[in-house]
Amino acid sequence: MGEVRISDLMVCAMSRLIRDGEKVFQGVSSHMPMIAILLAKSLHAPKSVHLNIPGGVDPNLKKLQRYSSAGKNLLEQSCSIFPLAEVFDLSMRGELDVAFLSGIQFDRDGNVNASVIGDYHKPKVRMPGGAGSAVLIPTSRRAILWRTKHDKRTFVDKVDFTTTRGNIDRIITPLCSFKFEEGRLKLDTIHPTSSLKEIIENTGFPVEYDEIRYTGEPTKEEITVLQKIDRDDIRSLEFQLGGK
Repeated sequence: MGEVRISDLMVCAMSRLIRDGEKVFQGVSSHMPMIAILLAKSLHAPKSVHLNIPGGVDPNLKKLQRYSSAGKNLLEQSCSIFPLAEVFDLSMRGELDVAFLSGIQFDRDGNVNASVIGDYHKPKVRMPGGAGSAVLIPTSRRAILWRTKHDKRTFVDKVDFTTTRGNIDRIITPLCSFKFEEGRLKLDTIHPTSSLKEIIENTGFPVEYDEIRYTGEPTKEEITVLQKIDRDDIRSLEFQLGGK
């Protein structure tokens, strides 16, 4: 297919994890997961339900907004309204199938840090905090996390602060996909644009795996639909801004 773009690869990898009929939530600053949900609904999961922060259900988005993945268009172009408070309640009842969220640091024990870098009381950097992820990662059936940076400052032996932990299914990065199983993060698939050596060199904990598997490249159909959904290539925005 020619050169594979990381943004396309990550969106397709996230989209393929969505199953038909599932209720799927995307948070704020979540262009890539939002596009992954729209891609899944267009292809293999038409009956999945798209939930979001503004409260719009299954928005019919004619044009994506660069400045936000939580804009009023998700509300105005939706088929019904399901407020954020109801999403939290749905998740705490064990009925939210997938939550797409992120963080600043991750460790092999499945801890997620979105709060501080350094000592909590005297941090080098204070981040926004857990917000909805502190509720949704522990309570959703599957938390699918993503991060557009993969380095030893992001994937650390032990997070500086545990904001949340819970039902992590995958973490999608520009290099690979991790899967949480047997109580720790393990390498699931290597992106065709990367290598095991590159992943090991950029991960701050020992990289465990059962076998070497590779992420499937985006298909022609996926790329065609992506270009229709996201004409302005907003899926690449996080890389253009220096990474999430």
